[in-house]
Amino acid sequence: MRLFHGSIVEVRKPSLRYGRERTDFGRGFYTTTLAEQAEHWAMIKKDRAKATRAVVSVYEIDDALLSDDALRIREFHGVDESWLNFVVDCRKEGTVKHDYDLVFGPVANDNVFTTVNLYESDILDAPAAISQLRAYKTYDQLSFHTERVVKALRFVESYEV
Repeated sequence: MRLFHGSIVEVRKPSLRYGRERTDFGRGFYTTTLAEQAEHWAMIKKDRAKATRAVVSVYEIDDALLSDDALRIREFHGVDESWLNFVVDCRKEGTVKHDYDLVFGPVANDNVFTTVNLYESDILDAPAAISQLRAYKTYDQLSFHTERVVKALRFVESYEV
């Protein structure tokens, strides 16, 4: 499987130490199966950092990794209450973090996160939030949360956006 990571630098050797807390699936190294999504994130990071470059790093992993019984894998097949609660929990400060090696599911982009905030603030209940969330186009993300799985990423190339 081919995966993409958007950044302001080429990332030949992914590391968990640079991952931010309070993200969709917690601290980890985030990738997507969609080059366009990684390109979009690279541009966002470039703008936020006032950097001069937006770079997409490309990796490959063995498809067998995603079905390895020795790994703890959490997979969300779309926007539902389970995904919504997981994202809210991961984004809360001081929340107990999960112990998954890999997490795969939809991205809570800026539009989606507005709805997530309304749910978290009890302005929307779960069914109303999910109904709104399903109206947005979502992209996928595969996040790596342990050194064992990060090492499975094989760098292929990088390119500037």
